[in-house]
Amino acid sequence: MSAKRTAHIISHTHWDREWYLPYEKHHVRLVKLVDTLLDKLDNDPNYRSFYLDGQTIILEDYLQVRPDQKGKLEKYIQDGRIIIGPWYILQDAFLTSGEANVRNMQIGHQDASKYGSVAKIGYFPDTFGLVGQTPQLMQQSGITNAFFGRGVKPTGFNNTVSDSDYESSFSELMWEGPDGSKVLGILFANWYSNGNEVPVDLEEAKAYWERKLSDAEKYASTSELLFMNGCDHQPIQLDLPEAIETARELHPDTVFIHSNFNDYLQSVQRSLKHELSTVKGELRSQRTDGWSTLVNTASARVYLKQMNQLGQAMLEKVAEPLAAFAHTLGVGEKYPHHLFTYAWKTLMQNHPHDSICGCSVDEVHREMVTRFEKSRHVAEAIVEEKSRALADAVDTSSFEGAGKDALPVVVFNTSGWERTGVVSIELDALSLYFRDGYKLEEASRLAKEADLTGRVLVDEQGTELSCTVEDLGLQFGYDLPDDKFRQPYMSRKVKLTFEAEKVPALGWKTYAWVKKESTVSQQASLITADRVMENAALKIAIADDGSFSLLDKKSGRTYRDLGVYENTGDIGNEYMYKQPDGETPRTTKGIAAQIRVLQDTAYQAAIEIIHEWVIPASADDKLDEEQRDLIYFPHRKAQRSTRMVPMTIRTVVSLSRGGKGVEIDATFNNQAKDHRLRMLFPTDLDTSVHQVDSMFEIPQRSNKPAAEWENPSNTQHQQAFVDVSEAGAGLVVANLGLNEYEVMQDGRNTIAVTLLRAVGELGDWGLFPTPEAQCLGEHTVRMEIIPYSDQAIQSAAYAEAYQFQIPWTLSQTGVHAGSIAPTYAPFEWEGGDLAFSSLKMNEGTGDLLLRWYNMRSHAAELKLHSNTPYYYFYKSTILEEHGERMDTDASGRLTLPVGRCEIVTIGVSR
Repeated sequence: MSAKRTAHIISHTHWDREWYLPYEKHHVRLVKLVDTLLDKLDNDPNYRSFYLDGQTIILEDYLQVRPDQKGKLEKYIQDGRIIIGPWYILQDAFLTSGEANVRNMQIGHQDASKYGSVAKIGYFPDTFGLVGQTPQLMQQSGITNAFFGRGVKPTGFNNTVSDSDYESSFSELMWEGPDGSKVLGILFANWYSNGNEVPVDLEEAKAYWERKLSDAEKYASTSELLFMNGCDHQPIQLDLPEAIETARELHPDTVFIHSNFNDYLQSVQRSLKHELSTVKGELRSQRTDGWSTLVNTASARVYLKQMNQLGQAMLEKVAEPLAAFAHTLGVGEKYPHHLFTYAWKTLMQNHPHDSICGCSVDEVHREMVTRFEKSRHVAEAIVEEKSRALADAVDTSSFEGAGKDALPVVVFNTSGWERTGVVSIELDALSLYFRDGYKLEEASRLAKEADLTGRVLVDEQGTELSCTVEDLGLQFGYDLPDDKFRQPYMSRKVKLTFEAEKVPALGWKTYAWVKKESTVSQQASLITADRVMENAALKIAIADDGSFSLLDKKSGRTYRDLGVYENTGDIGNEYMYKQPDGETPRTTKGIAAQIRVLQDTAYQAAIEIIHEWVIPASADDKLDEEQRDLIYFPHRKAQRSTRMVPMTIRTVVSLSRGGKGVEIDATFNNQAKDHRLRMLFPTDLDTSVHQVDSMFEIPQRSNKPAAEWENPSNTQHQQAFVDVSEAGAGLVVANLGLNEYEVMQDGRNTIAVTLLRAVGELGDWGLFPTPEAQCLGEHTVRMEIIPYSDQAIQSAAYAEAYQFQIPWTLSQTGVHAGSIAPTYAPFEWEGGDLAFSSLKMNEGTGDLLLRWYNMRSHAAELKLHSNTPYYYFYKSTILEEHGERMDTDASGRLTLPVGRCEIVTIGVSR
């Protein structure tokens, strides 16, 4: 090391909004902290600056209570003494979607820019692992660095470059994403509190700095040493300027400065002399013993993950595209930017790691449920308004020949691919408004007497489709017009269920329920034998124990023993799973189930499977003793109780006529504690690796962990799906909000998906009981099993898995002329290796922004055509910056090369 070294002391506090205390109790402490900070800045010019944890929501939280302090906050932010951004919140990486990550960066920048400059710091102090695309996301945000605390093992090998994938010789390293994007990584090798509580007393400071300087120099590649002065909810160290003076007196060979991240980064970059290690891809603490990776937060309180999946999908995959369609086509009111910002902020308040990870006290997660519902209700209101406005603008005059009683229905496909699937809608077959003079009794009688016979479902060409009609009877309803008081009515409702075929990507298709005698002969049943379902591509046979085999007709491959349930004890905590020593997992293999045909229509078949199972009621009494004694969870010796409780599992396995996969819906009432429930899908495929959906990426992971891994469990994170394949065959298991899986080392490469994990304590640094994390009560889970016979992307298996995430949208309308064709797509695109991610509108420019990412590690090509008044294309970033216009061909089609694993955003303007 150089004789002259610099100690950069950066003041901060890592602020978990909610964790071991409920939100408002942390909130009270936050208000006190910021009050103290402002007073300190008022009275001590030597207290140079404070980093506000990289999240602008702290400003909202503070000003909610102290709006009178806004002017003072603005002053110190503009003076550079309080440093804010770039995020809205510090969110978890693996449990939040790519688009949620982008909105987080966008809103953080928008809010920070209202006060002054945005800190271009890639700040991830305590994120529970980091996704591989982080370097590209940072670069697209104008950020060239990443500060993080987890995922890479520092070695300190005497300034030699580490040659292991997830090790670094220094606390400084190069982090490279799958597309080749690189950022300077700063690993908090001694954690983000290594400069906490600096002593003023001379003797205390001497011991403190001898230890701290040595610890930092062990890993630093330069003489610029980083000390983070703060920690979780840490009060501000008011005597830090005096403590720095003491340090200067003790170590004249060291320059001690009250620094900030920008100054520190500039100093490091000027001083870099050693070659740095390059770490590539995901940072999941791969080179550890596996006991403290916090990976099992992916299965803590699964109900939160399910609510989050739906909330994200409703905003980014349904509401935003529909609102963009309506605005672009001049239908209804303008794009509701303000509502989207509110809904996204409310949703993202559930995205910090201690929140979405389910690793807080019970009060925290109760409040999260309300936030999820609030955000989703806003999204649903937007979807209802925009889909109705679009449907009312669709030209349905082709149904006029069917008579005045025709009831048109518009089916919206807001996914990025053409879609076929079974859909349902509740129709008002007859509506009698009280405004028209109907008395309640009369309206009820007329609605009940309405003749609903002699009707069929047809498409716009008049072709009849198979359809199931369920009479829902008399129901009360109401309209909320924009120009009148609420309009109540009585209606006769029916539920139509049918298979919508080949609905255009990012488009819609129109049908109608009309008065007409059916002339179509019934299609063959999908039930082809006892407990056997079959369509053109797949064949499913249910065994006596409720497991099933799945034949992929194209490859000839049969997957056997699918759908077995596995149950084990869990004596861990919300962070980590720990199976009792020596326990043999219980499964439903060989246990007779009750099996019956539940649905047999021309377009879909379903078989119901009932398991009447018993499992241990909880762990034995030793677990409570070990929790109270704060025994580290890997060392616990508790076993499962000998008392048993029932667990009835109802599984519905369904197959549609045009289906590419088999869908599974399972419902169970959990009355047991301290256990884990999984569903198993043996693949019997010969491979040592697998692919999994992550943020803007489908990374490849090893089935076997690194040599250092001691944990018997090797569970990992997923978002939409996991895929195990060999040459000529593969099996994709898609899920809705089931974020934990494992590819088991059982000789069959079995995909195990966690359905429930029930535990009774938070874990971490003390005893925090969490009885509600036992997740007692009713649960429902959904999955789709998609086999394929050639490369997964080409065979559309991944597209099918992504579509499984997205709810269909249907809207009833009337028979009328309209400005929009009954089958229509505002945009058309091609690019077999690309996954569509989002369509939204930019508030500042009014431009449309469409985003894709390349699922492969080689170059691809995007072809895009607009069927709207928006036709001017430019390439943007995730911050939606306006770029130069790109050339199109004579037909107006854009052709754009897309780099390996590139996230590409295209702006479209008039």
